[in-house]
Amino acid sequence: MAALGLGRPENIQRHLIQANGSLDKTERMGTVVASIASGQKSAITSHAHQSLNCNKKEEAQKGTVSFSEKAITHIMFDMDGLLLDTERSYTIVQERILSRYGKRFEMSLKSKLMGLKATEAAQIFVQETGLDGILSPEEFLKEREEMLQSLFLNCELMPGVSRLISHLHTHGVPMCVATSSHRRHFELKTTKHKEKISMMHHVVCGDDPGIKQGKPSPDIFLLAAQKFKGAPIDQDRILVFEDAPSGVAAAKNAGMWVVMVPDPNLDTSLYKGADQVLTSLLEFKPSDWGLPPFRDSLISKY
Repeated sequence: MAALGLGRPENIQRHLIQANGSLDKTERMGTVVASIASGQKSAITSHAHQSLNCNKKEEAQKGTVSFSEKAITHIMFDMDGLLLDTERSYTIVQERILSRYGKRFEMSLKSKLMGLKATEAAQIFVQETGLDGILSPEEFLKEREEMLQSLFLNCELMPGVSRLISHLHTHGVPMCVATSSHRRHFELKTTKHKEKISMMHHVVCGDDPGIKQGKPSPDIFLLAAQKFKGAPIDQDRILVFEDAPSGVAAAKNAGMWVVMVPDPNLDTSLYKGADQVLTSLLEFKPSDWGLPPFRDSLISKY
């Protein structure tokens, strides 16, 4: 992937990354996947501004282009690993399960599981770890479920989440959560964070009716868009926050913009497709996307 100025994950600043993995000096934006109809895959089409002045070109090369001309009106958040620090819980539990079989839970496998429905993730887990025929996907999910219960009750917000949600809510920006988690897990995970969740217009979960396929299918984001007041919403005005490669792909397949906040251990080649990559939501600048700017200069942990 050729993202200008992209270094190690811990040193990442805001970057523009086209869906084809490169940034054209004459283009102001990345590419956007056309809106999906009937769950079919659409072709990637260029959605870039072709007439940049010299200053804009310089900004593009630095990876610090302002998105203000493409004003965002609605926000969607993934939950696990983006709003809540739950990926840590999944990692702990899956490491414990694999240790019984003398195996290790590698980051390469974790990246394949992130953002998927539980049943899909379970199938991949047993296949990739060589446990097919030894541990069934159903047995894996049952054991994992029992171990996750207590961990979910104590999960914390990721850095920058509280500040950003409160800011957007204060300015009346419609927001929702679109998570692959089942509704019962969503309720457990958000037990300590009802105040922030109440600021969402709605929540869509992975087991909700209408979602036929999980990420990277666009189903969940298209359904979430339909639930906003005043729908249909121009998908080109929706900004999705994701941490998982499959979630980024789902958002792009839905024709939406996407900011990725990946796990710092994720291979940078998997950032492909995101319009902006941040190390933390603390780095996000609403004004870059035509949203009301932060008025305070204080950057807190949450």
